[in-house]
Formats: sequence, C-alpha cells, structure tokens
Amino acid sequence: MLIIPGLLSREEVLHFRARLQTVPWLDGRSTALGMSADVKRNQQADAANATVRTLANTLLARYGETPTLVSAALPQRIFPPCFNRYGIGETYGLHVDGAIMRIPDTSDVMRSDVSMTLALSDTEEYDGGELVIATDFGEQRVRPRAGDAVVYPSSSLHQVTPVTRGERLAAICWIQSLVADTQLRQTLFSLDQSIQSLIDVEGVPREQLDALHHVYHNLIRQFALV
Repeated sequence: MLIIPGLLSREEVLHFRARLQTVPWLDGRSTALGMSADVKRNQQADAANATVRTLANTLLARYGETPTLVSAALPQRIFPPCFNRYGIGETYGLHVDGAIMRIPDTSDVMRSDVSMTLALSDTEEYDGGELVIATDFGEQRVRPRAGDAVVYPSSSLHQVTPVTRGERLAAICWIQSLVADTQLRQTLFSLDQSIQSLIDVEGVPREQLDALHHVYHNLIRQFALV
C-alpha cells in the first residue's frame, strides 16, 4: 500500500467537488458484478454524463503526470476514473476487484493489477468510511486527506467501513501494469525510488547512477508484458 500526498491541490479538490454537485448520481450496485453487488451500498456519478467524463479525463492526464504513481504502478492502461460517494450508513463490504474489466464504450478489456482511491473529502467532514485493505501484515486502515491517493494491489481483499457522519467522496480507478507480478513491481518501485534519491545526493558518481539505471530498465525490458 502506498499513499501519494497532494495528487490534487486544495483548489483542484474544491473544483472537482463543485462540478460533482451538478451531475446525476446512480445506485452504486448498478456497476458492481457478482458477489460485490451484494455488499455495495453507495452512489456513483453517472459515467455517461459529459461533466463526469471531463473530470475523469482531467484525472487521467494528472495520473500520467505523477512520477510516484508511474513508478509504483508502471501503467499500461488505466480504467477511466469513477466517482463515488457514501452517505450515512453506506458502505462497501469486503470484496476483491474484478480481475478483468471492459473499458466503457469499447470492446477492449484490461487486467486490474493496481487499484487507487483518490480522496475528495476532508477527514473531518465524515466519520467512519475507512478504507481497510487486507495485507500479508494484517489489515491496513486508512482515511486519506482530500487530494491524497491510496494505491494498493487489486488482488487484495478490501472494504469501506460504514459512514456514520457526513459524506465521503472519492475517485477510484484501476490500472493494468506493464509488470503483472505484484512483488516484482514493488521491487522495481523500490529500486527506482532509490535511484531518484541518489540523483539528489552530491558526489554520487554518474557511472554508478548509469549502472543502476541499466539494471532497472533491463529488468523492465525482461518482464514487461507488451
């Protein structure tokens, strides 16, 4: 699990929220499949609405410009972001995201390797609504601040606990990675972040950085599914 702080600025969050107040909202169960529909109790902005499409495309562009996200997920395809909200008593019980998703309005399908939740509500605006992710090290509970994003493997069981006060608003998306293996992707992310941190260290020889870049890109070249 990775938190990316400030993916959207405060002003950008307010803009998204203002625009989302003008769009139609649907029962979230209409977009869930199989067992997920049985535990999904929320609302989802109508993806066919022109304003929703514009906001989703704006987020897609931002995701591609966010170095930490690109390093962590190595995106090949990104499912258009969806906007959901949870009022009092609404929740999304324990579930796993679908492995294969059809991209809306196309015949193309993609594999969900990485899931991401971008918070659009400040934590003081609601109670409950925790994103709970099951990991090898136990449950991880997170309530990201508005503008922050949480990135986690789509293969993990996760849930959103019931909201008990206020409203929880977020954008969610799924990413097909160039590297399907979760552990390998995590290793590549750690290597890339180490390289980036060394670039800013005075006195590190260029030859050492070139050697590390050589290893990093050759690993991607070996394991990328393209």
